[in-house]
Amino acid sequence: MSDEIDLHALSDDELIEQVHQDLYDGLREEVEEAVRIFLDRKWAPYDVLTKALVEGMRIVGVDFRDGILFVPEVLLSANSMKAGMAILQPLLASSGAPRMGKMVIGTVKGDIHDIGKNLVGMMMEGAGFEVIDIGINNPVENYLAALEEHRPDILGMSALLTTTMPYMKVVIDAMKEKGIRHDYVVLVGGAPLNQAFADAVGADGYCRDAAVAVEMAKSFMSQRQGSPQARGDVVT
Repeated sequence: MSDEIDLHALSDDELIEQVHQDLYDGLREEVEEAVRIFLDRKWAPYDVLTKALVEGMRIVGVDFRDGILFVPEVLLSANSMKAGMAILQPLLASSGAPRMGKMVIGTVKGDIHDIGKNLVGMMMEGAGFEVIDIGINNPVENYLAALEEHRPDILGMSALLTTTMPYMKVVIDAMKEKGIRHDYVVLVGGAPLNQAFADAVGADGYCRDAAVAVEMAKSFMSQRQGSPQARGDVVT
């Protein structure tokens, strides 16, 4: 058990492995302690983020995608990751560390479901993306305002009700009318959706779960930027 391990006594490599395990097990306090130990050892905040937290969440994401982990367990992992991120974020901001990309995400008008959206947001943060979550029940004006204010790389839309799914097309059509559709990657997700629906409304991708969303976002960022940092395992 992790509570029997003296994190301070571990080498850097051993501590990285322990963070990966503690993230997998959703052990928030242990992750926070490990992040502080790395910083005390003069690790760059960006290295702590990428080698410990992002890589740990990548492992979680793979097992979530493969059906080994389930939503409650992944939420614990993501919350542990966010606790570590809370320590690193002010340091990352002041150091000007690179980010994978930026995403605006929200649930569409008429829909108040947010568990899936929240999980995607946390997993995206765990992969090194900056995430702006605009919440639930968003009319088209909210999406357009968020795009204008934050200038993200990716727009994510979520719907859990078949009655609210068509609103995704309303948002995409509004983006086309403003001439900004091609400025953003549009990813859609939610239980009743499928690839055919995503194609029909003009989205760039359909994400069946949070792990797929992360992989797809990395793939699109790699294509956009040609960045080896953005490359990861891509869903085929």
